[in-house]
Amino acid sequence: MTDDRRVLRELVGAHGRTYAEEAGVRLRDTPQPLYQLLVLAHLLSARIRGSVAVAAARELYGAGMRDPKRMAGATWQQRVDALGRGGYRRYDERTATQLGDAAELVTERWGGDLRRMRAEADGDGEALRRLLQEVPGVGPAGADIFLREVQRVWPEFAPYLDGKALQGAERLGLPKDPARVARLAGDTEPAVLAAALVRASLDKDVVEDSLHRAA
Repeated sequence: MTDDRRVLRELVGAHGRTYAEEAGVRLRDTPQPLYQLLVLAHLLSARIRGSVAVAAARELYGAGMRDPKRMAGATWQQRVDALGRGGYRRYDERTATQLGDAAELVTERWGGDLRRMRAEADGDGEALRRLLQEVPGVGPAGADIFLREVQRVWPEFAPYLDGKALQGAERLGLPKDPARVARLAGDTEPAVLAAALVRASLDKDVVEDSLHRAA
């Protein structure tokens, strides 16, 4: 086993939890968890700590806003309050508006079912990335987050290692080439690999821990 492979093995073993798992989303190829992932990607894309975004997502789901119909049917204040309980206060008012608008768009354009967006993209990752950015509040970063996580259930887009994941690879001294990193990771699930690399890009302690374990 090469040193690079050992580093990846230790990274994934200790830090390979997807953000959907952290937010309590049992990701499946069905409308509700896919929508919950879209909400989570929206929240994570803001300049705010990932733990806060995850907590806010949990509060929204816990308040019943688990699908686009319920999200759109909630009042703006209910969305603000749920975000606030999760600590998502800096962006709560704007985000509450965007979540309502996004839920309406998802309902009107794709019937509340993001599998229809998948079908529209027809296996083209860039096409799906563009479609995601049509959703209010989901920019390039949010689209990348969604794609990193959804590759668990939409394998035609795997392996998806975006710039943030490759930044983590670079910090670990690994190749900054998605194909090479994927090969080094062997049979590691791509969504888990991507999440672990992103955690390395965001937290120097993750980098130090992984390198220490691999030494």
